Amino acid sequence: MTDERFRTLYEHLSATAELPLDREATRWVAEAEAVAGDCLDVTDPSVRRRRVGHVRDLLANVDSTGHAEADEHVAAARDLAADLASEAGESDRA
Repeated sequence: MTDERFRTLYEHLSATAELPLDREATRWVAEAEAVAGDCLDVTDPSVRRRRVGHVRDLLANVDSTGHAEADEHVAAARDLAADLASEAGESDRA
């Protein structure tokens, strides 16, 4: 798992901060952004794995943000979080 990919995950979520999102979506996206931001300062793979899994779970609660651009960022973040969580699981088995 590269730091660049965690930064990209965070940047997708932080890009939604100034956009008008539905109230329910804001709650999930904002929390996912905070957790993704925490991943930037952590080097322990097990902690990163837990946190990126939490980001994935939080974003699973967002069907739509009510804003097309935000929806694109959330979809990209959701996909990246799923990929990162999957890769972490694979490295545990290696």
